[in-house]
Amino acid sequence: VDKPLVRRVAIFGGTHGNELSGVFLVKHWQENGAEIQRPGMEVKPFLTNPRAVKKCTRYIDCDLNRVFDPDNLGRTVVEDIPYEVRRAQEINDIFGPKGSDDAYDLIFDLHNTTSNMGGTLILENSRDDFTIQMCHYIKNALAPERCPVLLIEHPSLKYATTRSVAKHPVGKYEK
Repeated sequence: VDKPLVRRVAIFGGTHGNELSGVFLVKHWQENGAEIQRPGMEVKPFLTNPRAVKKCTRYIDCDLNRVFDPDNLGRTVVEDIPYEVRRAQEINDIFGPKGSDDAYDLIFDLHNTTSNMGGTLILENSRDDFTIQMCHYIKNALAPERCPVLLIEHPSLKYATTRSVAKHPVGKYEK
């Protein structure tokens, strides 16, 4: 089956400002992105929640990883709008709009966790052949290290995560 090529990739870090692995990687790649660049591809490292990162806190007003729903993305910008809602709108403008043909092809969102799950990939759609194959490739590349894939698919739930802006969203959690 012919599928559109993946040409635009974003790597997010700092969705939660106290999860520092992604923050350090994104800052490193912003300074020296040669190791993530590939011919014929745009790869953009992006710090998603800079105010929370500066304060080293999960979020400022609300969880950025829960506000990428149509209501919040379509909210009128007023002075007292929560910081993360405004930031979600900005991210959607840069990497989306969500659900459109213009959205980035892939967003790889880097997180930390306190649970003992090791490096884990998070998928939201079992019917996305590209992300299934990508996870298979990553698992094989990391072998013999474990890299579980967690599917958080729900038949009627529309995800409001930062990565859900992309055509192919993937989360990466690391202990």
